[in-house]
Amino acid sequence: MWSVQQKGVSMTISSSLNAGVAGLSVNASRLAAISDNIANSATFGYKRMEADFHSMVISSNGGSYSAGGVRVTSQRLIDQRGSLVSTSNPTDLSVRGRGFLPVASASEIAVGNGQLMLLTTTGSFRTDDEGFLRTESNLVLLGWPALPDGSIPPVPRDTSAGLRPVQINVNQFTGDPTTRLSLGVNLPATETASTGTGQSRELSVEYFGNLGTSESLMIDYQPTVPASGSSNQWTMTIRDTASANAVVGQYTLDFDDGRIAGGTLNAVTTLAGGAYDAQTGSLIVNVAGGPMEINIGRIGATDGLTQLSNSFAPVSISKDGSPVGNMTSVEVDANGFVHAFFDTGITRRIFQIPLVDMPNPNGMVALDEQTYVPSPESGTYFLWDAGDGPTGDIVAFAREESATDVAGELTDMIQTQRAYSSNAKVIQTVALSLAVPTDLPVEIISCVLPRLALMDFRVCSATIAPLLVRMLDIFQVPFCMLSAFCAFDCAAPTRTTACLLTFAGHGVP
Repeated sequence: MWSVQQKGVSMTISSSLNAGVAGLSVNASRLAAISDNIANSATFGYKRMEADFHSMVISSNGGSYSAGGVRVTSQRLIDQRGSLVSTSNPTDLSVRGRGFLPVASASEIAVGNGQLMLLTTTGSFRTDDEGFLRTESNLVLLGWPALPDGSIPPVPRDTSAGLRPVQINVNQFTGDPTTRLSLGVNLPATETASTGTGQSRELSVEYFGNLGTSESLMIDYQPTVPASGSSNQWTMTIRDTASANAVVGQYTLDFDDGRIAGGTLNAVTTLAGGAYDAQTGSLIVNVAGGPMEINIGRIGATDGLTQLSNSFAPVSISKDGSPVGNMTSVEVDANGFVHAFFDTGITRRIFQIPLVDMPNPNGMVALDEQTYVPSPESGTYFLWDAGDGPTGDIVAFAREESATDVAGELTDMIQTQRAYSSNAKVIQTVALSLAVPTDLPVEIISCVLPRLALMDFRVCSATIAPLLVRMLDIFQVPFCMLSAFCAFDCAAPTRTTACLLTFAGHGVP
């Protein structure tokens, strides 16, 4: 029975030592996480580390108790976001809300064997010597290239296969051909009266060809002069300078002379070219570069061709298209569309940046440069249009600050330091408790007894009792001799004797 008790005490003391060592280890891990957080308190886009402690239970019932200790798990809180700060760079990008920007390593793109999609929440992107938008840490922004008309083709959303490095040609020339034209012209009503001169009116309207060249539509308005009264009729002939002044359209225009709708179009008769659409007020003619839509106004409307008074006045002429121009700047809007601005005033959509989202962002694998890689723990990712679904939007001229709260980290550091010191104290206490029993077997009895005489037995009686019992076991010291040493416990000799008897399992001789 005594040997079983002795073994239980030894296991209890050993478990205390192991628990103290475990406490030092986990607090060292927590201090490392705190140190990393503080060191990156000024790192844009940094996500803080968090160390959590979990108890380990060896025994929870019975007389004696063995300490199980503690273990630590660490996690990077990727879903926590820092504050946004304004910058002066239009391609400084941050995500406001859920979602991540897709990027790739410049070295992988240079090799040309495909790229591993990395994710980040912010980046300062600038064009390099090849026109790629990249950061100082060699991360290249990824997106979907737009078609020449600015639309984004259908792409797979559950894979990064369709993503391409965002490349901008800052020396790019571009021209936008004219495809639509609106005419707001007033024709003199006096010219269609019997007293009119029959003089035609000419109008030249510039448009831009497919190669950015300047061309013109020559529009001739010829009045119909009746023998008496007023005809309220004109013949409109359209010629294209790019087609050697060939006639591309000819129409008879009849105007209303009533009190309510007087001066507006009453009827349009097609003589040559595309038919007039009364619902839209447009007609289509084929110029050298292709079809062109010309809006002359609906029947009874006042926003197109009119016939009033005695003056010929081009009131409003509008068209799309532009001449060839140089790219001046690039910006990214809230929906992730990359727009190129030209010195001619036109804007062209050239890329779309999606936002990547997954069920568990904290399950991603963290890499250098505040980048992350999806993993089985993070779940299946999906590429969303920014601002659509669960994702937030993209903010230009902004960077995301570190998610570290320095004040909170300093508070945690003080608590960790105290916990570390306390665990060190536990180890020191256990070492002192085991010091004498550990040294005793190598002593001879003549040395042991004088040492006991010099010891301060006012320490815990439960500590002295195992020592005396150990002497009894090793040196076969009579129990009555060991009992005599209980007198050194000046504070409570009876308590020491009782503890000795209980621990040894002997009766008083």
